[in-house]
This record gives sequence, structure tokens and C-alpha cells, in this order.
Amino acid sequence: MREFRLSRANVSKVLRLHLHARSGMLSVQVRSRMETPRRLVWIGTSREDLKQFPDEVQDEMGYGLFLAQMGEKHHRAKPLRGFGGAGTLEMISDYRSDTYRAVYTVGLTHAVYVLHAFQKKSKRGVSTPRAELNLIRQRLRDAEAADAALD
Repeated sequence: MREFRLSRANVSKVLRLHLHARSGMLSVQVRSRMETPRRLVWIGTSREDLKQFPDEVQDEMGYGLFLAQMGEKHHRAKPLRGFGGAGTLEMISDYRSDTYRAVYTVGLTHAVYVLHAFQKKSKRGVSTPRAELNLIRQRLRDAEAADAALD
């Protein structure tokens, strides 16, 4: 990562250039909201589940989680319906003919909690299957308890 400082009168901005190792894509970031990343906590089997995804999907999901740690939001992340606001987000990645999803919450105090990662297999539309939503609700309760224990 290279860092450049630009000055104009009394204004100074920090530009960060990120070259992604696998895809070769370059992203430019102008001063993040946070200087250091928030902690990332994996709930249940979410990390192991994400590790089963194709490499390209893991890269995209990993970058999205990094942005969440830095107080930013990936362009493919959106609030998960039925979870009361924008604190619980779902990131969707399409690879070949499959759809992969990772659900995480940024609404708790001490960390970004990854609640679930799964491949959507239902052919009945774009909505998240009920069994997956129930698992996410349970893991959100677990994350809330873990976060409260850190107070």
C-alpha cells in the first residue's frame, strides 16, 4: 500500500491505493472514517462456511468485511430486511451461476460480528430462506450476548 499526502492551503487529504493481490484491481480510498480497523468476530461456523466458497467470492467477501471494519460499506452490501435497520447487513456475491451471501452486524459496540455465510440454493426468488433467517437471528442473539460480556 502506498500513501500520498496532498496539501492545498490548509486542507490535507490522505489517499490510499490498494492493489488487490488476486484480481489485480486497484482501489483508491480517501481518508477512511476510522484509522484502525474494528475487531472482526466470527459467530458459529461462519468462518468455516466462508472458507468453502470459491476464491474469488472469498476475496470479495473479505474485502467487504474489511470495509466494514473500517467503518465503510461495500457496494454489494445492503441492510437485511426484518432486522430493524441498517445494523445487520447482507453482502451478496454472484459467481458463475451461484449466489453466495455473508451476513454481518456493525450495530454492536465492540466489533464487527460475522453471523452467517452460505450459498443460496433456493430457486424460489431472491429472498433469503426462512431456515437461514432463523439461524441468523440466533447468531445475532449470540453476538449481542458476546458483545455485552465485553462491557
